[in-house]
Amino acid sequence: QVQLVESGGGLVQTGDSLKLSCKASGLTFRDHTMGWFRQAPGKERTIVAAISWTWSEYYVDSVKGRFTISRDNYKDTLYLQMNSLKPEDTAVYYCAATAPFYSSSSYDGGNFGSWGQGTQVTVSS
Repeated sequence: QVQLVESGGGLVQTGDSLKLSCKASGLTFRDHTMGWFRQAPGKERTIVAAISWTWSEYYVDSVKGRFTISRDNYKDTLYLQMNSLKPEDTAVYYCAATAPFYSSSSYDGGNFGSWGQGTQVTVSS
């Protein structure tokens, strides 16, 4: 059974940094494309960043230059370094995994079959 457990969220001020972590178990982590999604109150859950099993990275335009996704295949852990945080980054952040050896460049949420419970990030102005 796949388990994804996020941590690292919290309440910060505008301009601060946070690093989210997602510990994976029950899967061969290195074989999976991993993603970070977020959902703000009253809005749909959307992709933030993804890193493929071949190490390709994707970022939504609104976080380019501020957020960095990374993975440690020895620790089975996904990370999201978030710098220069803005109030509009406030959301619940979710970690997600695709099926093994996912080969598409589409990072729609429907392509991710395993999800964590989420961690709250709140950025005050």
